[in-house]
Amino acid sequence: MRSILLILIIALVVVLIAVVTGFLDINQIRGAKAPQVSATTNGIVAKGGQAPAFDVETGSVKVGSKDATVKVPTLEVQKPQNQVAATTNNTM
Repeated sequence: MRSILLILIIALVVVLIAVVTGFLDINQIRGAKAPQVSATTNGIVAKGGQAPAFDVETGSVKVGSKDATVKVPTLEVQKPQNQVAATTNNTM
């Protein structure tokens, strides 16, 4: 349950950031209308109604590549010239 709540909160924060930065623009172009509801002996009947309509504009992200020259440092390893193995004598 907590993980679902956390995911919903993160999604809401992402949408809010997108709207605030101008990456996402949402405009309502048609309002909602409630349906006509009537109760009869056969039950409740709903007629009409209209869902709202929205115009959503999103920004675009372009991804590409280009050639570049990058200087890479070199690493040079040199062995010691006169390395004598240290010997240990364990005489008891």
